Amino acid sequence: MSADFYRTINKPSTAEFKDRGSRFIAFVYPIHTMDEFKNYRARLKKEHPKASHHCFAYRLGTDGINFRVSDDGEPSGSAGRPILGQIDGCGLTNVLIVVVRYFGGTLLGVPGLIHAYKTSAALALEQSAIIQKPVLVFYRLQFDYMLVHNVMKLVKQYDCEISKQELQLFCIVEAGIPKNKQQEMLEKLKDIKGLEITGF
Repeated sequence: MSADFYRTINKPSTAEFKDRGSRFIAFVYPIHTMDEFKNYRARLKKEHPKASHHCFAYRLGTDGINFRVSDDGEPSGSAGRPILGQIDGCGLTNVLIVVVRYFGGTLLGVPGLIHAYKTSAALALEQSAIIQKPVLVFYRLQFDYMLVHNVMKLVKQYDCEISKQELQLFCIVEAGIPKNKQQEMLEKLKDIKGLEITGF
């Protein structure tokens, strides 16, 4: 995998694993922001209020430093880390996995828990197709409305992802340019007189 692309999943999925009466239901989501993580987690807590644990792991971004794990009351290292291990084992990012556990009355021990959380996360990931997406570099483009056709034509041509746009007399477009096309597109944008480009 080159640094111009990253691997993620295309859609949410779920899978269930049972061991000695305990049910482990894994939910996998593609996410891009902390808000999405918080919303999914809150929704699952609401949908499964009687579950004994809501353990999770996520990895965000392409620099490899933004991740978090939670054992949510299970023995330390028995849930969150094994879940993250499944995300990392597939080389994925922008992925959240929450495993909801309903306790079945029999203690599984740390090895049993690691196996259960790992297996349920892996089964749920198998339900989602893994896709490759371009790494995006974000820029703010500011220009007069007269230039809107020229700018938007390039945005479309280079498969940019628009995160914000205000098309009025004076326009602002915030867009992610695929890293592998960044230099080429910036050269073209610089040829448009009156266009202001700032990175952020």
